[in-house]
Amino acid sequence: MNPKLDVARLSALQGESSWRDSFLQWLERLYASPKLYSLSLTNPLTRWVTRRRTQKLFDLMAGFVHTQVMLGCIRLNLFKMLHQAPADLKQIAQRVNMPEPVLQRLLLSAVSLGLLEYRSLSRFGLGPLGVPLATHDGIAAMIEHNHLLYADMQDPLGFLSNAWQGSMAAYWPYAHDAQAATRAAHDKFSRYSDLMAASQGFVVQEILSSYYFDEHQCVLDVGAGKGRFACDLAVHAPHLQVQLFDLPPVLALAKNNVEQRGMSERMNFHPGSFLHDELPLGADLITLVRVAHDHPDEVVKQLLQKIHAALPLGGALLLAEPMAQTLSESFKGPTQSDAYFHFYLLAMGAGRLRTPEEIMQLMAEAGFTQIEHLPNAMPIHAQLIVGRKSKCLPL
Repeated sequence: MNPKLDVARLSALQGESSWRDSFLQWLERLYASPKLYSLSLTNPLTRWVTRRRTQKLFDLMAGFVHTQVMLGCIRLNLFKMLHQAPADLKQIAQRVNMPEPVLQRLLLSAVSLGLLEYRSLSRFGLGPLGVPLATHDGIAAMIEHNHLLYADMQDPLGFLSNAWQGSMAAYWPYAHDAQAATRAAHDKFSRYSDLMAASQGFVVQEILSSYYFDEHQCVLDVGAGKGRFACDLAVHAPHLQVQLFDLPPVLALAKNNVEQRGMSERMNFHPGSFLHDELPLGADLITLVRVAHDHPDEVVKQLLQKIHAALPLGGALLLAEPMAQTLSESFKGPTQSDAYFHFYLLAMGAGRLRTPEEIMQLMAEAGFTQIEHLPNAMPIHAQLIVGRKSKCLPL
């Protein structure tokens, strides 16, 4: 069975029925009417709405096939191959050693999804959605990694009843084992650290382009992984001294990465577990990059309290990770990214996707003030929240 899981705070959705509820119930009855469906198809002004809604429902049904088309192209290295030069079916078949009739079905499917596109002389080239897959290894790494999630979810109801026992949970040992640093094999830490480093590029870009680091002197990155963010931050802000805190086997990998990038003089390493150990002192900014959503509320509360205690007066916490759609945003329509992260984190362990409001409340309960939800260009990668430790002395 699953461990005890947190329940999201949805109190804002509760209460007496509103005019919006009545309107949505009326709209639901319209959607369910066969007569309205027939009429909407005969009216040019409404036909596009019905077609669009039908196409979206079909896309949901076909979503798994779409991901497998993408994965198949990645495993055949098609995106990188066609990024070098377009090629026709025969040329591609010879390179990937696959029969032309079945390969053509993969290529045509990729064209229909915008991953590939037709070029002159019956050739195939990269489509607009295929270019990032050819140029950013982190995206391809996450798509390849997702086969663990899809395997766990073959039986969705069985998964919901026992999500913590699948392949994804085994991939992330620290998410469900407080003693993982002493029990898990070293290669498990290496593989997930490699994945995190490869997939972190877009998140790092959002942070560095959205937060002003000049006012800080020393940064402690908690859950530093292989040090991808720490190294990029050190290049971005040369005046900073950077500290890294993570489990001992993970931090050993970070040291090697930092040495290879020639930044050892700028970095201090502090092995430990924030579940059991206090955080090192000395930093006026502490960063949490894709860490909080891996853990249940109780663990996050303890971690935020430790961060607050480790900061000097006026110090700041910068938290960056994917976040759930807010109540006000839900009125604008659904977002499919939330569904992915809800299930990914369930399969991974006991963490969950939180709204910015929930995270800000947890930070306030830990003692942080002046808590801001920072705007950033691409919130699907991560959203940013900063909170400060008050300069006021305790009474």
